Amino acid sequence: MPEVRSPTLRRRELGVLLRSRRLQLGLTVEQVAEHLECSPSKISRMETGHRGVTPRDVRDLCDLYEITDQAGRDKLVALARESRQSAWWQSYDLPYSMYVGLEAEATAIGDFQSSVVPGLLQTPDYARAGHLGAFPVLSPEEIDRRIEAKLTRQQLLIRSGGPALSAVLDEAVLHRLTGGTTVMYAQLSKLLEVTKLSNITIQVIPFTVGAHPGVESNFSILELPPPSPGVVFVEGLVGSIYLEKPDDLDRYQKIFARLKEIALSPQDSIGLIARLRG
Repeated sequence: MPEVRSPTLRRRELGVLLRSRRLQLGLTVEQVAEHLECSPSKISRMETGHRGVTPRDVRDLCDLYEITDQAGRDKLVALARESRQSAWWQSYDLPYSMYVGLEAEATAIGDFQSSVVPGLLQTPDYARAGHLGAFPVLSPEEIDRRIEAKLTRQQLLIRSGGPALSAVLDEAVLHRLTGGTTVMYAQLSKLLEVTKLSNITIQVIPFTVGAHPGVESNFSILELPPPSPGVVFVEGLVGSIYLEKPDDLDRYQKIFARLKEIALSPQDSIGLIARLRG
């Protein structure tokens, strides 16, 4: 497994610490921006982890924020340096690279899918069939690159100290013949195999449940090490969005808990997958 110390998470951790100190001092984003002679949007993006922070910026902010403890200053500078390092996924130029960077250090992942098997559980042939059916059409070389990246991502589930994955699938996922019967047989077999791992749980919401809170959605909830807050990743045709506000996180956590309640138990879900596989 490649080095998993994620620069994406380092940016978020640094941003949380800087924002917390700014609020303690009662400073506005505009006041800080004026001190650094930059735009307020730069400060906001630094605090949300959407922009890298240079060690020089950190030193200037430490002066403004009256952080005199050398150990504290060194920690922030170290986070700034780590946040600017290259990670294995950056060479793949993935459209969801921010998600991969957060996923790499997640402590727990809650994943609901209404139409496809979660990426962390896909076989290469299933993933390929999904890419071939997507729009816009990707080149064969790009499909190969994305499958390679996906298989590398999957290694985090079997590494020591890897995250717990709780996946809830609508039954439709199991019936859709992505890639044909042979590909689906192998994919359902993989789902059965991974449930033997102690950190992976799969539950299926059967058709008999009818309408439910996630019927038209796909989302992932990533729990991250403190002080970084959790994040919700919502995917759709209009693009992907990241929800980080406490209210949004709480709402999706409650929805996910409800989906787990109405789904079959893990053991009954295994039985359903086995029967459909044949």
